[in-house]
Amino acid sequence: MAQINLEALAHSYMARPRDAKDYALRQMNHVWEDGGAYALLGPSGCGKTTLLNIISGLVHPSEGRVSFDGEDVTDLPPEHRNIAQVFQFPVIYDTMTVRANLAFPLRNRGVPRDRIDARVTEIARMLDLDDVLDEKAIGLGADAKQKISMGRGLVRDDVAAVLFDEPLTVIDPHLKWQLRRKLKEIHEQLKLTLVYVTHDQTEALTFADKVVVLYEGRVVQLGTPQELFERPEHTFVGYFIGSPGMNFLDCRLDGHRVVVDGEAIELTPGVADAVPDGHQRLQIGIRPEFLRLAEDGEAGVPAVIESVADLGSYRIASVLMGAERRLQVKLGEDSAAGPGDVRLLFPPEWTKLYADDLLVG
Repeated sequence: MAQINLEALAHSYMARPRDAKDYALRQMNHVWEDGGAYALLGPSGCGKTTLLNIISGLVHPSEGRVSFDGEDVTDLPPEHRNIAQVFQFPVIYDTMTVRANLAFPLRNRGVPRDRIDARVTEIARMLDLDDVLDEKAIGLGADAKQKISMGRGLVRDDVAAVLFDEPLTVIDPHLKWQLRRKLKEIHEQLKLTLVYVTHDQTEALTFADKVVVLYEGRVVQLGTPQELFERPEHTFVGYFIGSPGMNFLDCRLDGHRVVVDGEAIELTPGVADAVPDGHQRLQIGIRPEFLRLAEDGEAGVPAVIESVADLGSYRIASVLMGAERRLQVKLGEDSAAGPGDVRLLFPPEWTKLYADDLLVG
């Protein structure tokens, strides 16, 4: 396995890019540790697949370097990078048996027969393919075929990294959870360096140790699932992670507090002092899980519950604050709150301040 280092990396599909908007990937510097499980998460067109293909060598970056364990591989073709890549659609040989498919990458490299047999048996067991090892791949379902494709990527134990490009897209929803869990188990057993591209936050957060969030060609945050949820460093992360996403309100500073439509909201001490000079826009952000309805005797910001949706284990209240500011509040399943006047509490420790989309403090 390998540590992957991206140094001043950027890429444009234009011959002569002039400004930031001409880049599919804007300049980034990141180190992905040996043996880590990483997810590249973001919406369509944000640069996820471009970054994956640069790591694998299918795309040469316009700027910067890629190194594996300190060795510069920027100019090396894919076959010399020792990378395994699993694509969105299964890449297998339908006329071969499952056993032959899994063994193929090892036979091509002249691995001894006994080692091939042992490794194929090990990977087939991990992927629950033991019972179909001697069946032709053509007769199997889409989920089994994608397992074979994954197995072909995992069967080599000498690869620098295994790259997954949205591998569960063609899998039925009820099987996706099983395959995500299986990949997590395999990572824990084999300690492979895994990079998993997805636009699905559930896939990213349940699979990865650390998630790389891309937005408009930029890495806006690299962190654990807990860090992305509790401390989004960019408003896009707050919006994209969570269901529903973070509530955002435009505001202005008033000493060590912020004011929203004439209502003062307290911040954690010291945060207001860290607001950068020359900012264009200030917002506070708070997740629906941390926004509270005031109880008797508690002060708060006046608001009106417009509707409450019952989602089984919890309820989501749609709340109107002021004339046009709508927020989402997550309530317990036993909450009796319904439409009508309420007061909202913004706990300072969970109320984040953003200047021009970037977290302050």
